[in-house]
Amino acid sequence: MTSENLSRVVLISGAGRGIGLAIANELAEHGYRLSLGARNVGTLEAEFGPESERFHYARFDAYDPATSEAWVAAAVAKFGRIDALVNNAGLGERVSLMDDNDEALDRLWAVNVKAPLRMTRLCMPHLEATGAGRIINVASMSGKRVRNAFVGYNMTKFAVMGLTHTTRHVAWEEGVRATAICPSFVRTEMSSYTNKVTPDQMIQPETLASLVRTAIELPNNAAMAEMLVNCRLEDML
Repeated sequence: MTSENLSRVVLISGAGRGIGLAIANELAEHGYRLSLGARNVGTLEAEFGPESERFHYARFDAYDPATSEAWVAAAVAKFGRIDALVNNAGLGERVSLMDDNDEALDRLWAVNVKAPLRMTRLCMPHLEATGAGRIINVASMSGKRVRNAFVGYNMTKFAVMGLTHTTRHVAWEEGVRATAICPSFVRTEMSSYTNKVTPDQMIQPETLASLVRTAIELPNNAAMAEMLVNCRLEDML
């Protein structure tokens, strides 16, 4: 824990379970002040206790833009600043190439792409004000290559990569650094459908959380645009 970390404020979406919960625990252990977003605020209170000087909770629903606006405003009102945004909330609904399911596609775009873009826009003025703001987008190896038929998920994760690199380009001169974390299978509910690797062979959420903290803590002159994280051997293009 450092005095610098004690002053930093990080917003994490989807913080009530899985990767988001692991990231919140990792950053809490290292002294960060956290504003956590989840659909059910009660899950946050159950994990971290009542709100305090270091913890702020907000209802975040990726389908409801008003919850994003209210969350960012409340976080700034409480802490006076935003140093980092972790766009973690995601949807893994499986829509294959020949599936005629526009409603599912709309849900995937709303959660995986439009919500992080919205959060990026809302947080950007506050991140720029610090001179060293950070945006971490939890993407996927499915945003770098395709190894399945799930066209909806794959398209949206490729879009997250586009969002990340556009953010890097636009905000670089203001000191904001954006990083896409691209894991393969992570031991969470979203990966429970596969039998390609066992749960023990998957990336552990706590390991991914430590990489997120690394991306936040790297200096402006050593930014990582992408972190590709494998749990099995595969070619990287």
